Amino acid sequence: MSILSNTAVGNLLVSNIPRDLIMGVEDALQVGALRAYQSASVMNKGHLPHALGQMRHFNMNETFHDALAAADANPTPVRGNSLIVGQSGIFVLSRLNVSSKIWNNAKRSKTRRKLCHANFKIEPLVQPGFFDDSRPVVEGAVFFVASFSGSMRISPESPQSIDIAVPNAEMTSWLFREPLSQYVLRYESTPVQDDQANPILKTIIHKKLLNGAEE
Repeated sequence: MSILSNTAVGNLLVSNIPRDLIMGVEDALQVGALRAYQSASVMNKGHLPHALGQMRHFNMNETFHDALAAADANPTPVRGNSLIVGQSGIFVLSRLNVSSKIWNNAKRSKTRRKLCHANFKIEPLVQPGFFDDSRPVVEGAVFFVASFSGSMRISPESPQSIDIAVPNAEMTSWLFREPLSQYVLRYESTPVQDDQANPILKTIIHKKLLNGAEE
């Protein structure tokens, strides 16, 4: 997928998604990936890549759910292969894993395609003139994308990057994508309404998830 980064989309994200939620999700996905590697590492080498992929799905779903719940983002229940979906402001929040920053057939998921349909209202912020840009943006879908190396020899225990991403309505290109380490700097320069979040939330989530990873 091609990548289009836009200040207007970034500002829209910042005004709807609290910084503490972003930091909590980043910690959660790192811990979930580590748990997955620890669980899969005991498997036979012939099973290891497949087992690691499965363990990433389950463990990262659980920690992502916990981070959303701690941030009052109303996550859907953990259930089988179902996507975990939360809500912050006008945006629904979900996640996915990719290998070496390739989309990895994300369009096969009917749920993801349904979530992304609302993003047609965001497209004019990136490509004005090609779309009717008179429609107000009242909903949208955002993904936290954990990018892994695709190799069992290169950092299989953690993502190489975790990005925040907004696909277009057809999931054929990115309207916005930035590494979280870069994206969080937007909160220092963009005025946003005080969300009254507890400033110690990130620390609490981090300690809880790390304790779980050590079990």
